[in-house]
Amino acid sequence: MNIEYSSEKLEKNEFIDILKRSTLAHRRPIDDVKMMKNMVENCSIMIVAKEGEKIIGVARSISDFSYCCYLSDLAVDQEYQRQGIGKMLIKKTQEQLQDNCKIILLSAPDATEYYPKLGFEKHPSAWVLQK
Repeated sequence: MNIEYSSEKLEKNEFIDILKRSTLAHRRPIDDVKMMKNMVENCSIMIVAKEGEKIIGVARSISDFSYCCYLSDLAVDQEYQRQGIGKMLIKKTQEQLQDNCKIILLSAPDATEYYPKLGFEKHPSAWVLQK
């Protein structure tokens, strides 16, 4: 398997497609076309994993590149999971950041055991405020 990673912004429909092929689609507003377009266009970092022309993974982040980077979406096609692609997407995201910049994320319920294996530390006081 020859997987290539690049820093590029997917088109809205490409992003929705990889979310559907991963486990994230049911937790993202994929039917809100305007929001999905904004999510793609306004992110700071997008790392894409491809096998040939097929998009098999994406990491979408918002960052100041110095202090913090919020990894909002880490999506890998279900057929390609457990092959190190998510780990590599995170590594490629880190390469875009300054040395002391920390990656912050909110884990999907099914992924709470995944992130500690990559060195993430659980934070006991994360908060979310809906408008």
